[in-house]
Amino acid sequence: MSFEVLVKRISPTLKRITYKLNGHFSFFNDEDLFQEALVHLWVDFRAGKLDDKTDSYILQGCYFYLKNYLRKTQDKLRLVSIDTLVNEDGLDLEETLATEGPLPAYANLDEGLLFERIQGLGLTPRENDILSFSMKGLTVREIGKRLGISHVMVIKLRGKIKDKCSGLKEEIKNSYQE
Repeated sequence: MSFEVLVKRISPTLKRITYKLNGHFSFFNDEDLFQEALVHLWVDFRAGKLDDKTDSYILQGCYFYLKNYLRKTQDKLRLVSIDTLVNEDGLDLEETLATEGPLPAYANLDEGLLFERIQGLGLTPRENDILSFSMKGLTVREIGKRLGISHVMVIKLRGKIKDKCSGLKEEIKNSYQE
């Protein structure tokens, strides 16, 4: 069986799958997802992984591959709402404080000073660890792996850090407007 024959046979169903998946993720075009699935198929075809597989098995593999691809891409995606307060770089001030380290408004302050101010808000040792790893640029999954907790727990603890930093948010807004 040639790759062209396989693609011709499963393309209509694969296009429906990409259309269905793209209903949840508007940052991709259906054709982009279809092309990504074809690249995945081509790699598997060249490796001989599809020789004795049924169309149903191949399509299911494409479906799971695309869902995982979208999840990974969404984790790296940064959407900014027009309703949120952003700094000069287009970054959300509230998110930047909790996840990415010092703000441009504090460029003249030492990074450690800002970190100490945030720690003085009563963060738990686990929250301090998450904050320091976030400031180093680690992803949610990398932080979870280093701390031995799930990425969901990391997200929950980041939310608690944001809540505790809400008082600093007003100070940042005021100093940013000056």
